[in-house]
Amino acid sequence: MAGRRILVSWIGHTDLKAMAFAVAAGQSKAVRKIVGEGDAKAGVGPVKSLLDNESFDEVHLIADYAPAATKEYAAWLGGNTKLHQVSLDNPANHAEILRAVRPILETLKKRKSNQLAFHLSPGTPQMAAIWILLGKSQYPATMYQTYGGEATKTEIPFDITTDVLPDLLREPDRYWQHLATRTPQEVSGFESIVGESEAIRAAVGRAQRAAIHDVPVLILGESGTGKEMFAEAIHRASHRGNQKIVSINCAAISRELLESELFGHVKGAFTGADTDRKGAFEEADGGTLFLDEVGECDLAMQAKLLRALQPPPGQGPCHRVFRPVGATKDKAADVRIIAATNKDLSAAITAGEFREDLMYRLSIVTLKLPPLRQRVADIAQIAKSMLIDINERLKQQAGASYQDKSISADTILFMQRYPWPGNVRELSNALVQASMMADGKTLKPQDIAAAVAEFPSAKSDDLLSLPLGGDFVLETHLLDIQRHFLRRAMLEADGKVTKAAKLLGYKNYQTLSAQLDRLGVDFEKELGA
Repeated sequence: MAGRRILVSWIGHTDLKAMAFAVAAGQSKAVRKIVGEGDAKAGVGPVKSLLDNESFDEVHLIADYAPAATKEYAAWLGGNTKLHQVSLDNPANHAEILRAVRPILETLKKRKSNQLAFHLSPGTPQMAAIWILLGKSQYPATMYQTYGGEATKTEIPFDITTDVLPDLLREPDRYWQHLATRTPQEVSGFESIVGESEAIRAAVGRAQRAAIHDVPVLILGESGTGKEMFAEAIHRASHRGNQKIVSINCAAISRELLESELFGHVKGAFTGADTDRKGAFEEADGGTLFLDEVGECDLAMQAKLLRALQPPPGQGPCHRVFRPVGATKDKAADVRIIAATNKDLSAAITAGEFREDLMYRLSIVTLKLPPLRQRVADIAQIAKSMLIDINERLKQQAGASYQDKSISADTILFMQRYPWPGNVRELSNALVQASMMADGKTLKPQDIAAAVAEFPSAKSDDLLSLPLGGDFVLETHLLDIQRHFLRRAMLEADGKVTKAAKLLGYKNYQTLSAQLDRLGVDFEKELGA
């Protein structure tokens, strides 16, 4: 079913002037107070010129002139015209104009089938600029201009959400580094993220910038780095934060059922489909859909996802069209997509396992989460925060027989030295197990060591435990140890040589730079940064 064509336009001075000299004398006193006597050859004005050339189901006129004049103009224009009276102290103030038009557009946007059109000609240049910005981003619209009684559709040869924002958000830190000065607890929506390291501050700063724009976000990171937690934080920090977020783990659902989980199905679509069922896209309408482990989708599912993620021409970046399993008609929903994977999608594309066009559709903004080994400074804070919750849960289960656990300083040091291949999830599991198995009230290094030894994911990188004899060469392993700490310092310093040199106790960054070159540790060097 075709949507209703809705024109939204300011009433300009020229429009009122045209009406003043088109009606019989004495019928436009309110307008004449505004436009004066002037030239009687005023034409029909921009708005009527457009309506003489194009047809619309509704016309919404916005005006900051005297109500008596604008009501007279709307009556003169006729048709299905709705008048929105606003008050502007300065019609050249962009912020004021935006505040005036946004509530009107939000009301019109609620009817998803509406096809908006903005008229650029009436009003001030600042009003036209706001129409262009909104029409190419949050409120997709066709734009018109009129001149000499002729109306033309205006093509704006760029898309803010897909052409401009990705470049801004992928640029170096200068665009968003100021956000890294705040801890996650100081950033609205990200309060549940624990840590104060530069790596996590930078990730939160970038995520916050992505949150305020209605574009797909692809979260990359190793297993256990908190991708779902970041997805939920991005949702909370967005304008959709009071709507639903629906999460689907693409790796945990069989290939046969995943399509139904995402798009829904109709009764009788397959064995067991006893009733119609909404899918995740429809459930998340107005909110956010989080596709976890999206890299695990097979190629057939990727093709169906790509179709749903490609907005039709003239629609916004979150307009999704999909077809439930067994249905004969498409459905539409307004859904912001956040996807995540621990898979190397570039390698998967090369291997023919992942569609390149789907990756680019998902990754308008890319957010890479740091592994825990790059957040050594956060480990103590994360562990202590987790232990509060663990103590509470275990006390509820075991009652008075359970004693609250604390962490000793040497245990913190042990945890900071351990590589945590399973990241925050492994740390949490280790703390739970150690808390249940420890004899005393204080967790000791051996309690954590015993817990991590149980995890098959744990990889031993302890160079001090290598067996002697055979091919063992001390000098070689000493160099390996040196490379390990150089690399770790560079990771913790986010690639900044000066900061890494201080972490290692070097007196100047030149010494570290020489060591990096000598030992072949590759990093982008920001000398003196």
